[in-house]
Amino acid sequence: MARSPYLGPLKAVILDWAGTTVDFGSIAPVIAFVEVFAHNGVQITQEQARAPMGKHKRDHIAEIAAMAPVTAAWREKHGAPPGDADIDAMFRQFVPIQMECLKKHSELIPGALAAAAEFRRRGLKIGGTTGYTAEMMAILEPEAARQGYTPDASVNASEVSAGRPAPWMCLLNMIRLGVYPAEACVKIGDTMPDIAEGLNAGMWTIGVARTGNEIGLSESDLDRLPPVELDARLERARQKLLDAGAHYAADGVGDVPPLLDEINARLSGGERP
Repeated sequence: MARSPYLGPLKAVILDWAGTTVDFGSIAPVIAFVEVFAHNGVQITQEQARAPMGKHKRDHIAEIAAMAPVTAAWREKHGAPPGDADIDAMFRQFVPIQMECLKKHSELIPGALAAAAEFRRRGLKIGGTTGYTAEMMAILEPEAARQGYTPDASVNASEVSAGRPAPWMCLLNMIRLGVYPAEACVKIGDTMPDIAEGLNAGMWTIGVARTGNEIGLSESDLDRLPPVELDARLERARQKLLDAGAHYAADGVGDVPPLLDEINARLSGGERP
């Protein structure tokens, strides 16, 4: 028997952490990736460090190492391309560097608290997913709670068999939140893997452009941009998220609530993600 279409309303939002709810510009991981490669005698750019953002951090390191210029630099320094043992060693080095960075870059993004309050006013449960591991989240979650942000559930990359773009963190959130079907949920994040994760889980997706990895600037640096340049960067970031399959693109999580009304209207009309 065919399942009747779900006609709404939405039941949950599942938010990314760095670049979406905390750490404006997703600064902490970039610092750590650049430092760990430098520790191994290879200089990488911030653009290279940011490219795989959103994935499990070991996978992220592996993708950076597989970039042709990085592989060539590694071969020149070490006599061979980076192998699995090198990736594992860099990940072990990365963890303490990242944890130290998190202590300095865990401030809530402006608008996140107000958005969370509005989600709850609407009766929505709040979940979370991240490319960070359990030990990293052991630093970040208490810092967020101290500032007033505590989701109803949160799943980190250590808890699932595969991180983004696999849907497992989203689906485990559904179990912990006690919500279904998947189309009653919205995944919100600032990276391409965030969007893929939500789509693969069968959820609506909203990309966050201004505060996240696609622009990759702290709030103070972003505010110093000339308006014309800022507008151009925002447009590129929004379009990249939409091209990745996001149903909507917002500047920040604080701009999400009105989009939920649109999704509810689409659900009531029988649409699915």
